[in-house]
Amino acid sequence: MTTAEHAPGTGAFDLAALLTERGAERYELHTRYLNHQLPRMLHTIGFDKVYERAEGAYFYDTEGADYLDMLAGFGVMGLGRHHPVVRKALHDVLDAGLADLTRFDCPPLPGLLAERLLAHSPHLDRVFFGNSGTEAVETALKFARRATGKRRVLYCPHAFHGLTTGSLSVNGEDGFRDGFAPLLPDTAVPLGDLDALARELKKGDVAALIVEPIQGKGVHATPPGYLRAAQDLLHRHKALLIADEVQTGLGRTGDFYAYQHEDGVEPDLVCVAKALSGGYVPVGATLGKDWIFKKVYSSIDRVLVHSASFGSNAQAMAAGLAVLSVMENERIAANARTTGELLRSRLAALVDKYELLADVRGRGLMIGIEFGRPTSLGLRSRWAMLQAARKGLFAQMVVVPLLQRHRILTQVSGDHLEVIKLIPPLIVGEREVDRFVDAFTDVMDDAHNGGGLIWDFGKTLVKQAVANR
Repeated sequence: MTTAEHAPGTGAFDLAALLTERGAERYELHTRYLNHQLPRMLHTIGFDKVYERAEGAYFYDTEGADYLDMLAGFGVMGLGRHHPVVRKALHDVLDAGLADLTRFDCPPLPGLLAERLLAHSPHLDRVFFGNSGTEAVETALKFARRATGKRRVLYCPHAFHGLTTGSLSVNGEDGFRDGFAPLLPDTAVPLGDLDALARELKKGDVAALIVEPIQGKGVHATPPGYLRAAQDLLHRHKALLIADEVQTGLGRTGDFYAYQHEDGVEPDLVCVAKALSGGYVPVGATLGKDWIFKKVYSSIDRVLVHSASFGSNAQAMAAGLAVLSVMENERIAANARTTGELLRSRLAALVDKYELLADVRGRGLMIGIEFGRPTSLGLRSRWAMLQAARKGLFAQMVVVPLLQRHRILTQVSGDHLEVIKLIPPLIVGEREVDRFVDAFTDVMDDAHNGGGLIWDFGKTLVKQAVANR
């Protein structure tokens, strides 16, 4: 019998029919078979929506109402959802029927994507492709240890570098680390504290410092001049600088990489992922200097000493190539810079208007909105009630009416933080800025005027926080 005669029939599996038949069970299925706390959380905060489709920067429900996405899948959807160029590239690569993942050949797509990526960081020479941001970080940690012969990696409090064991060892949030010890022997140094960095380096066992140029948790940028000074210190002690650009890279902050906002910064290793996928096929990449890669792959016997089963697969490489093409042809980073400045400046202008609004910061389309203790007696007492129950509840109280009343999806920037983080698709423009600022103004008016929706929901959150203790 021929191969064609053994080919599976096209009618054996009907995805559309399956979704039609079982799609309404989505929350029940998650509760029964997946993370049971996720549906519980979504029901509690009123985020248990049913989205039917998505395009660009918008979701649409079953009634056709649009929802503005200011979250971008935690930064994955840099080009928005279902960009036609990326879709076409994936159709093309599937239709090509390539001999993929043979493991014993050198297909062209990984080399072409590496070439395109490295063109944006000419001081780097080689790329390893994995499948996620945490894999990109794991690769950097391993490569730094191998290249330097040292065991310890420094990181910053509140950093987020992933949730696999190695990445978790350099994760600066205790809530993620609790219950998973023992981790690797890594050490936290305060962001921006060069003296603390120097003290650790003098111990002689530091392989690298890993740092986000802008921390996702709280949206805190490295102080001006810090990255360059840290790089110089590290190199004097034969240690490496690792830039985690998983969220900040590929145009998010207005330049291709966030570290490029500071002159003279040339990290030894750079981690990217998220937006490189186009929102379709998971992909992570670790870029590094030639000598580091040659230390890792030091002989033919070590040719597979670090690899990934699905790394460099054709679909992921095609998606990445399409993403970089769109970024260049549609000037995505430039749009993030100009639109981000418009959004940040309009929100910053509200700080003097609202006593609950403490700060607006960020760069490009990565913006943090921080809330703080008000001055008036009435608002102070309500604020104190929330803080006594759980820090971070007020920010959540703002996120909820943004979705419920204005159909805008946002996120709190981190556990126990009174900060909302805005990381919309990089294709948003003035229309989306207007919609968000108008909605945010309405919600803040409600909060300052004692409006029922936001504070009544606050009472619900307080009860939930107390019940969870």
